[in-house]
Amino acid sequence: MEWLSQRCPLLPAAQGCPRPGRGTLLLVVTLSLLMYPVLRSLALQLHSAITGSYVSGTHSIAFINCLNEQIAKDIARAIMDKKLAAYVNILPKSSALYFWKGELEESTEILLIVKTRTSKIGELSNYVRSIHPFEIPEIISLPIDQGNPLYLKWIEENVPRD
Repeated sequence: MEWLSQRCPLLPAAQGCPRPGRGTLLLVVTLSLLMYPVLRSLALQLHSAITGSYVSGTHSIAFINCLNEQIAKDIARAIMDKKLAAYVNILPKSSALYFWKGELEESTEILLIVKTRTSKIGELSNYVRSIHPFEIPEIISLPIDQGNPLYLKWIEENVPRD
């Protein structure tokens, strides 16, 4: 009991230390919830480094539509020159139906499929928006859940970290 009187010297030993209030408990819970994504990410990266396994969502595929083949090639080359991707597929013309300014439109477009790190998606999106001729270019990404481990490692080796 001597340690108790050292920790709470102003209170008689019989009373014990006061318990943390609701505010303290709320602060601890809030900080725990806010830190969870960071701690989980660090734990997954550590696990991946130790075991050599792939962490789902480390890489992503982005889809970008272009008006024609020349614009698609120019954007793909610019993405590669900036090392924002390891690989860009340029798919041939596809038909598209969409609403634009309240009207149903129909066109042909070229689709880019971009393989990159998930951490580069924001930079990729900002860069493509700055060079794309569309007023609102389609830039959509999906995380890669699983894949050929050697291919995923190749993406990692060819797209620099942030």
